[in-house]
Amino acid sequence: MSAIESIVETISRVAGVSAVATPRPNEVHCRVAPDAIHVFAAAALQTLGAELALMTGEDRRGRADGFYVHYLFAHRGGNWLLHASMPLDAAAPAIPSLSRLCYPASRFEREIRDLFGMTLLGHPDPDPLTKHAFWPADYYPLRKDAPEVDFTDRGEPFPFTEAGGEGLYEIPVGPVHAGVIEPGHFRFTVLGETVVNLRTRLYFTHKGTEKLFEGRAPADGVELAERISGDTSVGHAVAYAQAIESAARVEAPDRAQVIRVILLELERLYNHVGDAGAIATDAGFAIAQAHCLRIRERLLRLNKLITGSRLLRGLVVPGGLSRDPVIPADLPAQVAAAVADFDEIVRISLGNTLLVDRLEGTGVLGMELAVDHGVLGYVARASGLDLDARRDHPFAAYPRIRFQVPVHTGGDVHARFAVRVDDVRVAAQIIGQACRLLAPGEVRTPLARLTPFEPAFGIAEGWRGRIVHWVMTDGDGLLHRVKVVDPSFFNWPALSYALEDNIVPDFPLCNKSFNQSYSGNDL
Repeated sequence: MSAIESIVETISRVAGVSAVATPRPNEVHCRVAPDAIHVFAAAALQTLGAELALMTGEDRRGRADGFYVHYLFAHRGGNWLLHASMPLDAAAPAIPSLSRLCYPASRFEREIRDLFGMTLLGHPDPDPLTKHAFWPADYYPLRKDAPEVDFTDRGEPFPFTEAGGEGLYEIPVGPVHAGVIEPGHFRFTVLGETVVNLRTRLYFTHKGTEKLFEGRAPADGVELAERISGDTSVGHAVAYAQAIESAARVEAPDRAQVIRVILLELERLYNHVGDAGAIATDAGFAIAQAHCLRIRERLLRLNKLITGSRLLRGLVVPGGLSRDPVIPADLPAQVAAAVADFDEIVRISLGNTLLVDRLEGTGVLGMELAVDHGVLGYVARASGLDLDARRDHPFAAYPRIRFQVPVHTGGDVHARFAVRVDDVRVAAQIIGQACRLLAPGEVRTPLARLTPFEPAFGIAEGWRGRIVHWVMTDGDGLLHRVKVVDPSFFNWPALSYALEDNIVPDFPLCNKSFNQSYSGNDL
């Protein structure tokens, strides 16, 4: 029995599961009744060993269908995906909470409650996630009939739980920070210099991104995808393009698939090099950042030479590429030279015992907490989790490329630094192999009309970790709903746990070693 046949047999035994189908290879889709979702989710998570990759709401009341909640479970070892759609009552939509089965589900559910106004049944956390205090109480922006609202910030404080106890006090930081970083509020509960607890409040940059997708032609959504998080233009563009291609049941041409790999690895390179320097300077070794910024600039200029954009925008589109770029014949040599330059800075940095002493043992995120939070990317791999969508859910030309996923077990800032360094070296190797795979050919496949209200999704490994885009079109062929999951959504909550029992001055260093996207999280 194949893995897909086994999945179909397992979920078909759950009462309340219907419409089981396998629309695409490695995918099983079904419909689940609300009173069956707990048993179904337990089967997916515990019996089948999958993880929750995405959860989203949908308003289909215009077709008399009411509301839906959709779940996407992914299995790394078997490279299969299980998608479930749960219909809800149009007048009183209520979601049985999976929060006690899966922590990420609790946050997806709070997001759905804030954006769609659905009731959560059995959820332990009544606090808003996305919704800010100056939103009207009955405003749910992702409902199709959401009115335009004039927002007025009344200056009311957010209801944080106040610290209590002898010797405890609070330090509020943000949401406005020095420099050009985006806003986020961090509230430290400390005993002396030791951090006892950290509460994080995000969504100050909530831009209504998913609402902006609605009503666009599928081919026109990529420009918005590229701007979800500016440093992940390629990662989000590839995930979105693959979702549209999956819905249209087409594949990008071979040359486009190989070039997408090159672009993703170029994006990984310049970001990891910049992060390594930033970690060093937050530990007081500023000369390393000066050199890393120099190398990063070298890579950004290479990006512009290939795509016309330092951030690699404007090339990836649904169906392939917007044009055939000129890939320099000496691209692998240029990349190798930049990485050799970077390796020298790393050697000098790690030879500085004062720097290494600041990195080791700081901001430890243990494997158990990493698993519970479902963390992704270099944060996960620094805590001993061997996961990478390039290998686990291979896409583009990655199935034809050999590479080793770097994994460290320390879980501290030093391990997150080391994973980045290894990732840089692996990226250079991948680019070299991809360039050898390049062959002349077409770079774009025409798109067919997408089936209305049929969900599809794309998965890519961005430089921060796994990115998922979930898409659905309406009867006019326009985007009805797009759900985006940046790895930052999974990784942000884990930062609070990594900081516990560290001292307050360690926060910038821990925060930079995580370096999650505010914009990618806030959407």
